Amino acid sequence: MKRPILFLAAAVLFAATVSCTAQKTDRAAQKEAQKKDPIEVPVKDGLARAYFASGCFWCVEAVYESVKGVKESHSGYAGGHTENPTYESSNTGRTGHAEAVEIIYDPKAVSFATLVDVYFGSQNITQVNGQGPDNGSQYRSIIFYQNAEQKKVIDEKIAAMNKKLAPKEVAAEILPFEKFWMGEGYHQDYERNNPSNPYVLNVSVPRLKKFQAKFPELLKDGEGH
Repeated sequence: MKRPILFLAAAVLFAATVSCTAQKTDRAAQKEAQKKDPIEVPVKDGLARAYFASGCFWCVEAVYESVKGVKESHSGYAGGHTENPTYESSNTGRTGHAEAVEIIYDPKAVSFATLVDVYFGSQNITQVNGQGPDNGSQYRSIIFYQNAEQKKVIDEKIAAMNKKLAPKEVAAEILPFEKFWMGEGYHQDYERNNPSNPYVLNVSVPRLKKFQAKFPELLKDGEGH
């Protein structure tokens, strides 16, 4: 019986070593990313883009699509150090990417500052590496900024919240935007297209409804009823 036990112990040790190495790689990559200059996505046809990560992208996409001034929301990946991430690769936690959303919005109808309010108003702001039942670095919270003005907005809002939360603090990372990788087609509008999915019913819809109840003034006509 010793050999199976020794084999199991070795396997556990190897897995722990790989995980630890991956975490160190991610932390080093994140520190380097924080030093980079952000890439600003130009306004096109009067529409701007913003990027957020806040747990499962199915949930976040649905939240933002209920907000006035938001034209579209896409699910994808951002914040990592690998090229061409996929759902499968990002879920290993080794790509550095988090599930993220691209928000296409009319800045005349909704400001970036309001989108940040939506972000914090639709999540557990102190949960580290996850939201709700979804845990792991691929579900961590990140706000991506594209210029100094956006970073100032984010910094001021987090500083104000941290004063109220002390000794806890906001868990979200603040990173310069580099690139958004579009997610697979079946992830787009997932909540809308899969209303009977157990995860949608038990996690995504309750999260959306909770947000809508808190911010009825931000909702498009017909949302939240």
